[in-house]
Amino acid sequence: MRLEYQILSAIALDMALGDPRWLPHPVRGIGRFAASLEMPFRRSLKDPEAAGIAVFSAVLLSTFLAAFALIRCTRWLNPSAADGISILLLYFCLAARDLVGHGAHVYRALEKGDLAEARKKVARIVGRDTDRLEEPGVVRAAVESVAENIVDGITAPLFYAVLFGPLGAVTYRAVNTLDSLFGYRNERYIAFGRISARADDAANFLPARVTGLLVPVAAFFLGFKASDSLRIFLRDRHKHPSPNSGHTEAAVAGALGVQLGGLNYYDGRPSMKPLLGDSAVPPDPHHIRQANALALAVSGLAVAFFLGARFLIGAWWGQGGGVA
Repeated sequence: MRLEYQILSAIALDMALGDPRWLPHPVRGIGRFAASLEMPFRRSLKDPEAAGIAVFSAVLLSTFLAAFALIRCTRWLNPSAADGISILLLYFCLAARDLVGHGAHVYRALEKGDLAEARKKVARIVGRDTDRLEEPGVVRAAVESVAENIVDGITAPLFYAVLFGPLGAVTYRAVNTLDSLFGYRNERYIAFGRISARADDAANFLPARVTGLLVPVAAFFLGFKASDSLRIFLRDRHKHPSPNSGHTEAAVAGALGVQLGGLNYYDGRPSMKPLLGDSAVPPDPHHIRQANALALAVSGLAVAFFLGARFLIGAWWGQGGGVA
């Protein structure tokens, strides 16, 4: 089966099933495997940065080889089964339905007027303290999470799937998972997690910028503020401390006409993030629905863009365009 059909089948599965908690998930397995290696490598390598590099290398190599062996051995037994395995691996790397589902849970709690429940729901998708957030703070947290994770959960896995197939998508998810576990700038992980954080920054560099440009296009089709999305993207994308997160967050802020960033608390300690967007209106629950709509529209645009580029490059190459 052609890779394009595998990717489209995986997207259909993700939209139909999402991420059922009862289903064993390889990405969660990668996370558990990485966490199990931390202390043994810290004990054997006294330099925390060296230990982090060793864990990163071991997890990445193990993930790649396991996926490679699974596809190759299955293909040897039955080519059709190998296609099925490839589709499943791609499906496990995508998280569009899960992403918008988390946002929808927060939205429904706010619509019911249950702020305490909304705080609990948003705490599942952000790292900041949520127990004292008022409604605008809950909305901002949910919108920022959706905006940032468009890249991690949708466009970046698609990008690497189109370039390198299931093995590329799985390897990207391993890098992303390692960053989620170890990529913190605190005393414990500042050295140990440096390689994981930098690798994730490098892996997301192109997908984040492409996604930031796709958001205004999606905003145009949805009737949101497309011109403001592009303007804020160009103006504010480099303000964010992350080299990648600011691109989509700035574009989404402009599309929705809200301001993201500002004061957050982490374990009771204040952290001021740069402001992205103009404070046209205060964050409102309907902005969560709009952010979800943007995420899904960007997903569709990314599929069309990446697969279209693959087709055009393949056609050009097949006509001799790649021969000097």
